[in-house]
Amino acid sequence: MKFMKLGSRPDTFYTAEAVRSVSTEVSSDLIIQLKGSRYLLHKFPLLSKCLRLQRLCSESPESSQHQIIKLPDFPGGSETFEICAKFCYGITITLSAHNIVSVRCAAEYLEMTEDVEKGNFIYKLEFFFNSCILQGWKDSIVALQSTKSFPLWSEDLGITSRCIDAIASKVLSHPSKANLSNSYSRGRRDENQRHKPSPKGWWAEDIAQLGIDLYWRTIIAIKSGGMIPSNLIGEALQIYASRWLPSMSKDGIAANKQHVPDSVSVSGEITSKHRLLLESIVSLLPSERGAVSCSFLLKLLKAANILGASSSSKMELARRVGIQLEEATVSDLLIPSLSHTSDTVYDVDIVMSILEHFMLQGQSPPTSPPRAKEGLDRRRSRSAENIDFEFQESRRSSSASHSSKLKVAKLVDRYLQEIARDVNLPLSKVIQLAEAIPDFARPDHDDLYRAVDIYLKAHPDLTKSERKQLCRILDCKKLSMEACMHAAQNELLPLRVVVQVLFYEQVRTALAGGQLTELPSNIKTLLAVHEDDPARHPHSLSITATGPEDDEWSVSGLKSSRSKLSTLRMKLAEEDNNVDDNVIHQDGIRKTSRLKAFCSFPTRPKKMFNKFWSMNRSANEKH
Repeated sequence: MKFMKLGSRPDTFYTAEAVRSVSTEVSSDLIIQLKGSRYLLHKFPLLSKCLRLQRLCSESPESSQHQIIKLPDFPGGSETFEICAKFCYGITITLSAHNIVSVRCAAEYLEMTEDVEKGNFIYKLEFFFNSCILQGWKDSIVALQSTKSFPLWSEDLGITSRCIDAIASKVLSHPSKANLSNSYSRGRRDENQRHKPSPKGWWAEDIAQLGIDLYWRTIIAIKSGGMIPSNLIGEALQIYASRWLPSMSKDGIAANKQHVPDSVSVSGEITSKHRLLLESIVSLLPSERGAVSCSFLLKLLKAANILGASSSSKMELARRVGIQLEEATVSDLLIPSLSHTSDTVYDVDIVMSILEHFMLQGQSPPTSPPRAKEGLDRRRSRSAENIDFEFQESRRSSSASHSSKLKVAKLVDRYLQEIARDVNLPLSKVIQLAEAIPDFARPDHDDLYRAVDIYLKAHPDLTKSERKQLCRILDCKKLSMEACMHAAQNELLPLRVVVQVLFYEQVRTALAGGQLTELPSNIKTLLAVHEDDPARHPHSLSITATGPEDDEWSVSGLKSSRSKLSTLRMKLAEEDNNVDDNVIHQDGIRKTSRLKAFCSFPTRPKKMFNKFWSMNRSANEKH
């Protein structure tokens, strides 16, 4: 840190009866009254360098012994005034980055300009500020921090802007050209330090000391240089947010809406300060994809929910998260809901908005490479090889989009498993989230079935109609063997779903075993009605249970097929009495439901498939 000393005389200021004075042989003739302080001084040394004091003395009446001058709006207080007064007396003073701003503002207030005396105080201060303070990295930051005590004066004198420009220029230059970073000059940090900026982001932690207003302007100046990669800007914002925003980790937020972090709920003033800080960080986020992690964006979104940030900030964060949603985890998406209009534990609406933004950016893969029109082939500068190359690149980009949708589908299904335990979660939100994922993105429905099972257990009061509505999001053909065995004995599922699972599993097993090479025409017709082809879905991925023990799928103790089917037949007979399971046609003829068609096969499935096999063998022998 740079210092400058002015003057050569020893310090002779002293305090007597709450009045500051200077020891000299000449009697004092001037009283300066500041806010909370009183000085007994001499006119000659002060008026010879301070134009403002000259003018005030000429305007105020002269008393018999002392002339009184009041300076109620003096910037910097008594300590700063004393430095200016000592300069006038020639007493040694020391200037540094810590007091240069306040002294410069005070000198401007007293009008210690060149018009009064050549080489006056302002001239010396400006020389030291420009040649020393602004040339040092740490000095520039310290000086910029001190401007917050004199915002108007610092703006008018250009001190703030000059400090910001100096800091930005050092960030844009090579670190070796600037004095060492504040953090690096204090030595290596503890190995357990939470955030360690990379060598290229050596500046991020140092400027994180600034208040949000000055930090915002500094980052804007750095970004306008166009030389710093967006990922380093993102890293700097993450360091700043971690330093100043209250902790918003999942463990720190209870499910109950009443449990808000103490640092946020202490007072409305603190909450307002944090809200402004968060919205400013959002406005500084780089526009490039991947400049900040999806996890960091979702932490900001959680904080925005708790702090009551503006809807525009929330929507901007949701849009940015949607762009890179495949990077998120389930815990990242568990955003606490603090809405007074909803009793749910987590904010499902904002996740739905994120998912919509993600789906909007999807692109369908091209089916064929672009072809040039006849007659234009000779005019085009690009060769056919370049066209083929661009086509391959577009296919590669589209396949990446397809792969991200597969990841997001898995993410949404596991997210549904977590929120399904919320007893206040409406059925409509579960269905809306599940149906937002396109069919091709779910090669298997095991995770979705687990979410349905958890929701049914957490909501035992669902009506029969609501359970049917929920289960319509499931595709039984995409369930694995383990999921099918669990569903077959799941008493919470509607009976139609259980029978459908058993039927498809029997057909799929027969096809996979090679014992049935072709389905009879009547079965094909039945499957066509349901637009199903079991051969297209040989097997889905197995399930890894992650929930509580009572949610795990156990295949032990399964009932035999015969007893299970017998029980199903008895239940189906009961359902046949329900008017909802029948359709009355216009001609007045009563037709049974498709569910009865499924169960109209022989009592034992093995006999049914033996019949299929014998039909196949006889058909092959004829050939």
